[in-house]
Parts: sequence; C-alpha cells; structure tokens
Amino acid sequence: MMLIKLQHSCRNILSALPNLTAITEAKSAAIRITEMIDRQQAIDTEDKKGKALSYVRGEIEFSGVYFNYPSRPDTPILQGLNLRISPGKTTGLVGGSGSGKSTIISLLQRFYDPIEGDISLDGHKIKKLHLKWLRSQMGLVNQEPILFATTIKENILFGKEGATMEEVEKAAKAANGHDFIIKLPDAYETQVGQFGLQLSGGQKQRIAIARALIRDPKVLLLDEATSALDSQSERVVQEALDHASMGRTAIVIAHRLSTIRMANRIVVLQQGRVIESGTHEELMQMTDGEGGEYYKMVQLQQLATLNDVANTPSKKTGGRSSYRKGTAPQSPFNMISSAAATPVMYPFSPAFSRSSAPLSAPYSVQYEESYESDDGHFTKEAYRAPSQLRLLKMNAPEWGRALLGCIGAIGSGAVQPINAYCVGAVISVYFRPDKSSIQSHTRVYSFVFIGLAVFNFFTNLLQHYNFAVMGEKLTRRIREKLLDKLMTFEIGWFDQDENTSAAICARLSTEANMVRSLVGDRMSLLAQAFFAATFAYTLGLFLTWKLALVMMAAQPLLIGSFYARSVLMKSMSGKAQKAQREGSQLASEAVINHRTITAFSSQKRIVGLFKATLEGPRKESIRQSWYAGVGLCSSQFLAAASTALAYWYGGKLLSQGEISPEKLFQAFLALLFTAYTIAEAGSMTKDISRGSNAVGSVFAILDRNTEINPDHSSAIDAIRTQITGHVELKRVFFAYPSRPDQLIFRGLSLKISAGTTVALVGQSGCGKSTITGLIERFYDPDKGSVYIDDRDIKDYNLRSLRKSIALVSQEPTLFAGTIYENIAYGKENAKESEIRKAAVLANAHEFISGMNDGYETQCGQRGVQLSGGQKQRIAIARAILKNPKIMLLDEATSALDTVSESAVQEALEKMMVGRTCIVVAHRLSTIQKATSIAVIKDGIVAEQGSHSDLLSIGKNGSYYSLVKLQGGNSPYR
Repeated sequence: MMLIKLQHSCRNILSALPNLTAITEAKSAAIRITEMIDRQQAIDTEDKKGKALSYVRGEIEFSGVYFNYPSRPDTPILQGLNLRISPGKTTGLVGGSGSGKSTIISLLQRFYDPIEGDISLDGHKIKKLHLKWLRSQMGLVNQEPILFATTIKENILFGKEGATMEEVEKAAKAANGHDFIIKLPDAYETQVGQFGLQLSGGQKQRIAIARALIRDPKVLLLDEATSALDSQSERVVQEALDHASMGRTAIVIAHRLSTIRMANRIVVLQQGRVIESGTHEELMQMTDGEGGEYYKMVQLQQLATLNDVANTPSKKTGGRSSYRKGTAPQSPFNMISSAAATPVMYPFSPAFSRSSAPLSAPYSVQYEESYESDDGHFTKEAYRAPSQLRLLKMNAPEWGRALLGCIGAIGSGAVQPINAYCVGAVISVYFRPDKSSIQSHTRVYSFVFIGLAVFNFFTNLLQHYNFAVMGEKLTRRIREKLLDKLMTFEIGWFDQDENTSAAICARLSTEANMVRSLVGDRMSLLAQAFFAATFAYTLGLFLTWKLALVMMAAQPLLIGSFYARSVLMKSMSGKAQKAQREGSQLASEAVINHRTITAFSSQKRIVGLFKATLEGPRKESIRQSWYAGVGLCSSQFLAAASTALAYWYGGKLLSQGEISPEKLFQAFLALLFTAYTIAEAGSMTKDISRGSNAVGSVFAILDRNTEINPDHSSAIDAIRTQITGHVELKRVFFAYPSRPDQLIFRGLSLKISAGTTVALVGQSGCGKSTITGLIERFYDPDKGSVYIDDRDIKDYNLRSLRKSIALVSQEPTLFAGTIYENIAYGKENAKESEIRKAAVLANAHEFISGMNDGYETQCGQRGVQLSGGQKQRIAIARAILKNPKIMLLDEATSALDTVSESAVQEALEKMMVGRTCIVVAHRLSTIQKATSIAVIKDGIVAEQGSHSDLLSIGKNGSYYSLVKLQGGNSPYR
C-alpha cells in the first residue's frame, strides 16, 4: 500500500507541474507590474510637499527656459524663453506650428519640467508649489477636446468634484452648450461614447469649455478653444470666454488671429523664443518696411469677403443666378450634429447617445439571455461556441502535425495502463518467499519502468509539441481573419458601445488566443484520455471482468460531475468577461487621455471609477469560486468513493478466490490510474469552457455579414472606368442606424459637377460631414441615392471607389509609425520621391527635414509626438499622394498656423484643379473661391450659389448671416 501511496503522490506532483507555466507567466507579469508601481515619478502627482498660496494674483514668468521632449532629446523646443504674463490680463500666443505655444501650457501645468530655467507663479517657483493645488488653479481647454465614455454631466464634473447641478448648468450656459444639451433625449445624462464619438466637434469643444469654467480657475489656458465651432457658436462662446477671462490670467493660443485681437498682450513665438510682443495695434505698427512677423500673419488672414459684406446691398441685385430652397419643418434636433466630429477612431459617428433606444438588430453579433444578479436585472452576452469540426477544418494545413500528435497521444495513453500492470506485478513479486526470485524480477521491472519513462518522455514531447504548434498557427490564422473581417465592417458597427477599441483589442489579443485551448489543449486531452481508457478497459476486462465492470460503472458519475462543472463555468463566464471589458475600456481611455486627467487632477476619480468597474468581476469571481469549489469537491468525493467501492469489491472477489492478488492489483491500478487521467482532463474543463465562450465571440464576428460590402466582386471597378468625379445626392433621407427616429437629412439634393469645388457651410451639427461620410459610403442613405458619374455608388466596388477619393478630416488620424509610413498609407508601393513631393506640396517637408530622424521620425500613438499643425500637414500629404479624383476636405486647414495655412491652402488650390473637391468649412475665408457654396440647414440644402450670389440674397439669407457673424468679429475689415 505504501508503494501505491508513493506512486499516487508522485502522480499528484507531476500533474501539478504543468501549472508551473502559469506560475512563471504570473511572476513575469508581476515583475512588470511591481516595476511600474515602484517607479519613482519625476513629477509625483501625489506628492504632499509644496506650498499652497492663500491668494493667487496670476502673475506667471518664464525665465531662461530651455526644453526638449524626452522622446526627442535632440530636438530643442524652447531655447532660452523669457516671458512674463501679467496677472488678470489676457495674453495671446501666436506663431508657427511647432514654435512651442502648447509646450508653454504643458510646462506651466507641470506635465514636464524644463531642462534649464525657472517658471514661477506670483514669484514662487512652481516646483515648490503643491502640484494638485497648482493644477486646481488652472482651467484647460485643448485644441482636440477629450471626453470620457460617460454622461455629459459627469464629463463637466471632471472640472470640479462635488459641484451641484446648478453649477453644471451654469458652466454649460457660459460655454453655449446648455441649449443643445437639453435637446438631447437624456439631456445631461446623455452618454457621449468613447472619445466623445456621439457628439460633433463643436459640441465636444463646448463641453470641454464648460468643464474648464466650472472650476472658476484663476488661470485660464485656451489652446485653440474655439477652433471647432461654427461662426454663430464661436461668437457666443468667444464672448463667454472673454467674459470668463475678466479678472483672470488668460493664456490664449490661437492660429485664428481674430480670437486674440482684444488680448492685452500678444506674444509672437519663433523657434522657442519671443521675437515680438505687444498689443494688436502696437504689433501692426512694427512694419520695418516689409512688416513684422505678426503684421505678415494678419495680412495672410485678411478676409477679402468682408469688404464684400460692407458693400453688399440688403436686396438682391443682378448677377449670376442662385437659388434658395424651401425650409424643412423645424425639429428640436436640427441643431444636433449628425457627424460633424471626426473622432480619432470613428470619423463619422452619430451625434448623441443611443442610450434611449435599443441597438438595431442588423448590427448585433450576439444573442442575448437574461438573468438576475445581486444588482438587479442584467443582460448577459453569450456566444455559440464554434464546432470542433469547423476548428479542425481551419487547422487543416497542419494535418501532419495532428497525425504526429495523435501518435504521441496513443503512446502516452498506453503508458498508464502498462505502468499500472507492471506495478501490480511488482507488488505480487514482493509476496514470493524466494529472495533471489524477488531480486531478479524487480531488476527486470526496474528496467521496464525506466524504459516506460523514456518512452513516455518522447511520446509526451511528440504529443504536446505538435498540438501546441497546431494551436498557435490556428490562433495566428484566426487573428489575421478577424482583423481582415473587422476592416470590412461598416462604420455603424463601430459606433456601438460593445465594439469599442478596448473590446476589439481584447478579442484580437486575449480571446483569439483562447482558440488554442479548443484545439491543441482539447485534442491533446481527449486523445490521451481516450487511448488511456481504451487500453485500461481492455486490460481490465481481460484480467478480471467483474471488477472492471464495477469500476467502469462508477466512472460515468465522475465524468458527469466534471461535465456539469464545465457547463456551469461556461454559463457564468460571459458576464465576467463583459464586466472585465468595461474595466479594460476605462483603463484604455485613462491611458489615452492621461493629459486631460492630469490637467484636472482627476486621478482619484478615475481610480474610483475603475474600482467600481472591478466590483462586478470581483463579485462574479467569488460566486464562480463557490460553484467551482462545490464542483471540485463533488468530483473528488466521487473519485474517492469509486476507489473505496473498488477496494471493497476487489477484496470480496479475492476472499472468494475468484481472482489472484496479482490480477487484482493489476486491474485495480490500471482502472484507477485511468480514472485519475479522466479527472485531470476534467480539471481542464474550466479553461476550455471559458475559451469556448470567448472564441464564440470571435467567430460571431467572423460569421457576421457586413451591411456595406467593400469587396463586391461583380461591382464596377472605379479605377478601370476612370471616374471623372461628378457627384450627386438625390432626395436623400438619412438617420444613423443607432437612432433611426432622428432624421439628419430630409430629402437633401445636391449636385456637384466634375472638376468643380463645392463648399458646405452651416451651423455645427447640420450634417456637413455626414455628406462626406455618405460619399465615402461609410453609411448608406435610408432613402434616396448617392451617384458618382451617374451611377449609384452601391454599384461600384467600394475599395476601388475609395482609392479615387481622398479625405482629410478635422482631427487628423496618424498611426504609431514613422512619418514616412504615415504618408505612404495614401498609396500602395509609393516611391520615396512621390512621398517627398507630397510632403513639399503639403508644406510639411521643411519641418520634417528639420527633425533629427527626418522622415523616419516616430509619430507616436495617435501622433502625440507632433503638434496639431504638423499632424494635419502629414494627413494632407497623405491625401495628396493618393492623387484622387474626388477630394473631401473637412476643415483641413483648421489646425494650421497663419503662415502654414496660407501655404497649404495654396497647395490645396493647386491640387483642386481638375478634381472634384468638397470642402467642409466653418471659416468662410477658406471657401470664398469655391465654384459653388451650399448652405445646409434643417436637413436640406437651403441655399446654393457662388459667394457673391449668396451674399446678394441679403439679410434674410443664411449665408449672409454666417458671413456677417464672422465679419462682425474680425479686426481686419
């Protein structure tokens, strides 16, 4: 019995060895985690040291400041900057892209510390001040507004913890956001979506401004705070900001010089130094014959149209004919954006939350079940696991490895019964009276055991290696298919809450990897258990069929307990995965938006929200642990009970003389060890069941048919047919799939002749960007059609059509690669000379060449290593490289400084020759030379004609009102 116990103990130890892999992986992960936790921060947000001033005047001074970003230590940004900002005054910062304007704000908020020099607030070095207190005295509005995937109210509350609803509404009114918010279905409780994708650019910006104003800051930092707003909203918000700046120190970064004309002081930066400083009037007088830098910028931005406004008669005069279309019935949602925003991940997204309406069925990839939990009623995501046959078909190229793995499994399965047979024989040897016979027999069996060990080593290696390779290759194949499939989905699918970037990344990395457990691990376990059971049952029946039948009869109970446990774990894994995805999404947003979190000292708030998202997985894990414990306990009990039954019945047969001791031990051990093998296989069912549900979600994507197929083989090839670029929208009705009851277009018709330039204007959210989205066929109209060259775009092969269309969005999207690679995305197999030529035309070559690595400079995730203007010029170069027939420019120059904008606008105008160009603009100066201007209002084209034709309509005209709004604020009339 001692021998059996020892061998049993050894088996338990060996069965635990595979877990060493998980332990090693956990230790490796723990090392990385602890390194991050133990890392000493250069700028510690939680540092309790530092002084908090009892009163803040707001005097800021930069003294001999030198700085370059840690990621680019050889590229100087600020070079001995000396700058004094008077308290309670507004200071405007102007200069070329990359001149250091935004860097000044980053240093002031202590996102970084200068390499040399000092920055002081009211005479106190900011390094000596309490960091959280310092940041609490500042309100920041960035050029690219960052919102979190929560409600509008919660986003505004990021500016001030514990603020009342009255304060939230007051801040929203001050930012001109209250009116559009209360028109949303859930008002301030409206979910903004990941990265604020449910709102337009102007709406996001106004919420960001409200977030800054609610904290009543002593220092207001505005980095292009009104750049995304339409003319009317810009005027009202600018007035609100001017009012908010009174009595505060305000630092305003502006490319549009009209926004800082009234500043108390304007500072012109160049190569990290102050080259000019003074009021608007003073700087305009610095002519020096040719004029100072600021004077040149103003000259470049003068609006030729404003003189037209001053001289335009109030009544319609002669000239080229224009038309004004009827107005659609007024809707409370006509001010809500359809897709004016172009978020980083989702360029054309619905304007407001879908929370009030269920997801539309065509975009669902899962079936749902309901269940009760401690927190009430929830909906659980559950996915049908793919059949083993389907997985094997996908693994067909590795059939040779499957054959070798099965051969190894046959050998491994045979080892246990043979080993048990030999152990039983050895035990009977010890009962012999002849010592020499015992020694000779034990010597023989010792060599047999050594041989079995060697044989088992090679069979296990053959088995596990080949099945592991199978699993890894299948995982890679599925990941490739999954990403390829995702790239075919329509934009509407990505608008859904469950299809965030974090959830998709989880499917690509974690869930797709679990397919290995369904192929490699499952096949290995099943093959080994099957062959072991076959050999053991055959041997047991041959030795003593009565005992074998009793033990075999008990084993279904053991197998059944493990199966029930696996089914239970599978049914519970869906909710846990969904809860964990929520936490992953929040963590992903926190990392991406860490600058905004740092600026508003919201780390504790984010951590609190993250803890709340982890509460669900924690409770679910505890619940699963109880059920898993019960399942494991029952299986262990049945295993022990079946062993006890075998002992009792074997003893009975032995006492009756029906079997010999040797056959008893041989049959008993063979069947017992087989039961352990099945039990070990059963212990893996938790991982397999979890993997089965996870892989089911992956295959749900692979099986989903996209609503807009980009690879229609029988469709027309737009490149071969050489489209000319004639575009027409005929009686288009459109609503986003997530909110079908809210129409964006109500019979919109628009004709754009080939080779002409048509500008789309209108208030923020009127649907301008939605038109470009329909032309790109990101969505299909609900009614009506979009035609290119008199063919419905549904008749074209979508990939070939999009190769003839170039898009430059308001918020440029760059990838985490080099500048060269980002430009090369515009054209497959582009030559280096073509890429450099495109960069020159986009006014990007000069700043790229000035970088240490030139075109090999890394852009960073989402282009964080570059300024807004630099990113935009690279995006424009990418579009120019494409050499398209149709160009879509959605505020393409909004992020550029004056000098760059003029040069890029000139380059774009050259590119527009002979091409169909559709320009979306808030700044009317960028579209005054357009062939035709279309005013979008109430879901239709309200007016269309040339600039002069539309102005001739007079005061009652929508375009006239827009021009008047921009002209009224301009200092250049």
